[in-house]
Amino acid sequence: MKFGVSTFVTDEGIGPKALGPALEERGFDSLLLAEHSHIPVKRESPYPGGGELPRIYYRTLDPFVAHAAAASVTRDLLLGTGIALVIQRDPIHTAKEVASLDLISGGRAVFGVGAGWNREEMRNHGTDPAVRGRLMDERIRAMIELWTKEEAEFHGDFVDFDPVYAWPKPVQKPHPPIWVGGDSERAFERVATYGAAWMPSALPLEKLGERIARMRRTAGDRPSVVVYAGRHDRKALDTYAELGVERVLLYLPTLAENETLRTLDELAEATSGHR
Repeated sequence: MKFGVSTFVTDEGIGPKALGPALEERGFDSLLLAEHSHIPVKRESPYPGGGELPRIYYRTLDPFVAHAAAASVTRDLLLGTGIALVIQRDPIHTAKEVASLDLISGGRAVFGVGAGWNREEMRNHGTDPAVRGRLMDERIRAMIELWTKEEAEFHGDFVDFDPVYAWPKPVQKPHPPIWVGGDSERAFERVATYGAAWMPSALPLEKLGERIARMRRTAGDRPSVVVYAGRHDRKALDTYAELGVERVLLYLPTLAENETLRTLDELAEATSGHR
């Protein structure tokens, strides 16, 4: 298996220019960054993890800016979003950001996507939470057109533009891999339609095998499985290996640089027998 890290890069923890090389030095192959544009002061949407919303959600850096910094000091590390909130993003601008990151990194961009959970945050971007799935799908389909066509156009219910030129094009062909988050039947359909990987998160270990099988019935054998915020105990790592998981993204707490480096040493040691 391959191992990477999923984390929140904020203004209070290790910076991307220190984190990127530290991951490569310890044999991790990927870095996926969470994003939230803002957090509304008054919020009714419950935090999926339960309890109070952690401080890191309020202070995330823009993932593409952070990855540009990491790209400048790394050679092989995959640089991805985990997840990009496509429902809160203009698809033309986002297509350019992903393609630009892919270009400056030499083809290392990964586009992890999901529909999000914070309804108040969505509404501040003009997004109706009731249609966020359809909106996300249209925006991603439009982005694929922008990445792959010299004269791209798209006409949908939410995204509509006549033929346009849009550069740069991504280095990776036909476009950077799209890793799809979520555990619904609709998420599995997205994996089948445009996903290079399914990225489950917070699934109990004993249910993961059944859900992988269910995803395969919809999406087939082509997409890989990338476990997001995975465990690093022996039982979990053995289970991931038995289920054919390609990559495990270990959750890295947002800490100061020295504490982060110690944590990475511990994660590298824990996973050394499964690489």
